[in-house]
Amino acid sequence: MNSSTPLAERMRPTTLDDLVGQEHLTGKGSILRTAIENKRIPSMLLWGPPGVGKTTIANIIAHSLQAPYFQLSAISSGVKDVREVIEEANHKPGAVLFIDEIHRFNKGQQDALLGAVEKGIITLIGATTENPSFEVNSALLSRCQVYVLKSLQDNDLIRLLQHTLQKDELLHDLSVDIKETTALINISGGDARKLLNLFELVISTEASRVPQKKIVITDALVMQVAQKKIALYDKQGEQHYDIISAFIKSMRGSDPNGAVYWLARMIEGGEDVKFIARRMVIFASEDIGNANPNALLLANTTFDAVNKIGYPESRIILSQCATYLASSAKSNAAYVAINEALAAVSKHGDLPVPMHIRNAPTQLMKNMDYGKGYQYSHMGEGNFIPQEYLPEKIAGTKFYEPGNNARELELRKFLKDRWKDKYNY
Repeated sequence: MNSSTPLAERMRPTTLDDLVGQEHLTGKGSILRTAIENKRIPSMLLWGPPGVGKTTIANIIAHSLQAPYFQLSAISSGVKDVREVIEEANHKPGAVLFIDEIHRFNKGQQDALLGAVEKGIITLIGATTENPSFEVNSALLSRCQVYVLKSLQDNDLIRLLQHTLQKDELLHDLSVDIKETTALINISGGDARKLLNLFELVISTEASRVPQKKIVITDALVMQVAQKKIALYDKQGEQHYDIISAFIKSMRGSDPNGAVYWLARMIEGGEDVKFIARRMVIFASEDIGNANPNALLLANTTFDAVNKIGYPESRIILSQCATYLASSAKSNAAYVAINEALAAVSKHGDLPVPMHIRNAPTQLMKNMDYGKGYQYSHMGEGNFIPQEYLPEKIAGTKFYEPGNNARELELRKFLKDRWKDKYNY
């Protein structure tokens, strides 16, 4: 490589042993490493923040398999490009197709991949910074393994800097001493590419200022070159996760001022309105739930509205919803209930459905006592007849505990009136 090739590209690993971080996927005995070593690679989606090795892993896989390798970017490619690659791959068995930012493909573009993936014409490797459950259609998602990549830790980034100084040929002619790493690490936000780009910028800036002299990397020097620690909001870096966390926790803590501030940070940074609205829909159910059922209605309406409106007007709708959610009564009772029910399912397995509440659409089922003894609730006083709805092994288990708020106290009274002491409401 020549001097015009960015340092991050010059240092791109070519083997799993050179890869920094992601030991849970690529370390000795890990699931992905084993698949690569056995040369049995499934189609996959690599999900994680920028600069953590998604493209690098795809390149390593293709190199390890010695397979024909195609690469597309969802930003600049369309259905026509996908079909051309698939047509070429038809004549190249074992071809690997890497699609960067696959979440940017619309449904039609994703559907164009289905047949080739299903028939094994291509092994698809998609890279995404967004949750595949939301951004990749279910048909394609079901045909791919999803591997989650993590932000690089401080020790990973320090190791990468040291490795770079030892291995990069173009840095051999310079005398570089890394005295401090805090600023480099903080600004990079777990992104190896951002770290090396900044490192290269600092070195080149200082080398042009004091040629033939030793370059000492300090936090002050890094900050001077970088001008400021980090932009207001980096929707592809660590702050993406930190700020949405602050936003959610402000609403959970019933602070509309904190909520609207962190919302403004996301808006100023150009965050996807769907991402913000989607998180508020989840929040309305997870953190408010039956304490105020209108919260979910408003959040869902907000999601629909901002998709139609877009920036800048959608900021008003987002603000209305965020301040309402923050100012609402809170309850995580529904969230706790489903988690405890799932734990019971995991613990007890597939318990049989009680005979009296089984469906009996055929005479044979009726003869086998399906539905026998079921009492139609609307025939009872207050549209209620006490009977057991849980499997015998966990009969009487209470999963839902209404919260201590006006709405759920009403629910508690309703349940206590009907179930008396059975569930101890």
